Order: sequence, then C-alpha cells, then structure tokens
Amino acid sequence: MKIAFDAKRFFHNTSGLGNYSRDLVRILSQYYPENEYLLLNKNSSERGREILEKPNVKFVQTSKGNLSRQLKMGKDAQKEGAQIFHGLSGELPLKWSKEPIRKIVTIHDLIFMRYPQYYSFFDRKIHLWKFKKAAISADKIIAISEQTKRDIITYLKVPESKIEVIYQGCHKAFKEQQPDDFIQAVKEKFSLPGRYILNVGTIEARKNLLNIVKGIIDTEIPLVVVGRKANYYKKVEAFIKKNKMEKQVLFLEGVSMDELAVIYKLADVFVYPSFFEGFGIPVIEALFSKTATITSNTSCLPEAGGNDSVYIDPDSYVDIEAKIRFLWENESERKRRAEKSFEFVQKFNDEPIAAQLMELYKKNL
Repeated sequence: MKIAFDAKRFFHNTSGLGNYSRDLVRILSQYYPENEYLLLNKNSSERGREILEKPNVKFVQTSKGNLSRQLKMGKDAQKEGAQIFHGLSGELPLKWSKEPIRKIVTIHDLIFMRYPQYYSFFDRKIHLWKFKKAAISADKIIAISEQTKRDIITYLKVPESKIEVIYQGCHKAFKEQQPDDFIQAVKEKFSLPGRYILNVGTIEARKNLLNIVKGIIDTEIPLVVVGRKANYYKKVEAFIKKNKMEKQVLFLEGVSMDELAVIYKLADVFVYPSFFEGFGIPVIEALFSKTATITSNTSCLPEAGGNDSVYIDPDSYVDIEAKIRFLWENESERKRRAEKSFEFVQKFNDEPIAAQLMELYKKNL
C-alpha cells in the first residue's frame, strides 16, 4: 500500500501538530514496514530526519507555486500512485485528478469555535472554511478524542458514521529510561530544584498557567514551567514580580525532547489546568513518566488522564492549591496514582495506535 501524507507540519512544526505527524509516520513505518509512506511538501527539514532515513519512507517534493499545497499536492500524490491521502492537520487539498485515491483527515480540535476569543475574526473564518471543506471531501475523519468527535458532529454537522476516534500517543523519549549521567547533566544544566511541580505547554491564556501560580503563592513549592511564551506570559510575569515569586517559578527554554523527558520524570507532580484541549498530550507524557498528574475536569482531559489523575476546576485557583498540597504532602498517594496511571496509559502506546490506523486505512481502500 502507498500512503501519502501532507507533511507540512511534519517538517516545520516543533510541537503539537508536528509531533503528531512525526509520531504517526514513525509508528506506521515501524509496525507496518511492508507499505510505502510518502511525505509530500515543498521542502524538507532536519525535523524527523531519522524517520525519513527509513527505507519505506520517502520525501516527495510537491509542485511549486502559490497555493500548491491546496491546488497541487493532491494531484502530486495521485501521480506517485498513492492509494490513500492522509491530511494530518485538519486540511485536505482542494484539487484532485481522476485517478482513484481515498482521502482521510485528522481533526485535532475545534477550539476556535468553542473559544472564539482566543482567535482573530480572520483566523476563525479561515479555519472553519478549511475544516468544513476537508470534512466534506474526506472519506473518513479521524478525531483524536471523543470530545473532538462530539465537536465535529456539533459544529461541522458531520454524520457520526463518518468519524473514527483514534487517540494519539507521545514521543518515545517519555517511555525510555535515560542514563543516570544524562539525568544529572539535565539537573545541573537547568538548575532544577530538589523537588518541584511541573507545567508544560505554550504559555497562553487557554493553558491557564496564572491559576497555578496563584495556587502556590502561599507555599514554598517550586514550579518549573516549560513552554513557548505567548503574549499572556506578560500577565503571568507581572503577577510573579508583584508577589516576589521570581525564585519560586522557574521558566526553562531550549529544552530538547530527551531533556524534557527527564524533567517530567524528576517532577513530584505535573499540573495541567487547561480550560480546553483537543486531547492533551502533556498529560500522556506525564503518565508515561510515572508522574502523578493534576488536570482539569473539562473537555477531553479525563479521557487522557484516566481514573487515577486528580481533577480540578480550572477556574478555581483555590481548588488547584488544595490538590497540589494534597499530592505534594503525600508521597504514598503520589506513587499509588502514578503506578495506576502508568497501567492506564499503555492504551496510548505505539503498537495499538498503529494497528487502529492501519485497520482504518484498509477498511477504506
């Protein structure tokens, strides 16, 4: 089977959609090596280089020109003899030739519909138009959570029968045990505290970092934060300075995936009070790292967190504080929840996800 992918995010996104794209191609090429996997884009990059070196993965440079991704990529996949085209980030090409090809699209979330205040008017209109076009054109839609499936039905008016829920996993670094000397080097490089709580994710309003900071204001609990700084960071920074918390909250930059895996494993508690997610990959990363997790009782986060994560009302920093203190002060409870959650998170492992994807492809041939 020849399967073509829109590889723009594979090559050019450092997190989120990029990680999803690279992990999906990686696990399919590993567990189903008999197929050929075509990565279509105008250009490649160093990201995913080790995946591209596999004998069954091939970069295909698409036609040049404006809007080539929308107008030419589909036809380029057909010229290569692909039987399936998979759009990995909510989009499909608009133009196709008469050659037979099945079209699948992954839709990660419709946050721009649920929380329009986080997006410009123009971005909302463009996103909605692209997603609607892809949903109509696709033979099958992959939703990355039951929550996203419900949103696709509600906002895009797609029949339930057209949607399949296939969860995503996370980078292999979180499932590996890093060497002791590397762990020590990470501790020293980032001057990590002996004990700390951790938050990972873009520092933007939806991710709700400020309520974690408010939740630890009357404690001496160190908070380590890893994530790209958006405009919302200024609001968090102003609160930290006003309350003289500069030594309590540590922001890390330039963190590699292997270093991040160590930072997760060394944390006592992972805290992720996001208001809304399509799935919540950082929760999965924490559970694979055997780190007790606190997350929101909203959207898909209970799907990712399972029965043994601790859930909070993301609007209430008082609730966040209480749950942080509960786990921080109770080592046996942290360990119990971490072990049970590690059992739960195995459902998000590479092999079962690859099997579900391959079954979907075969069904739609």
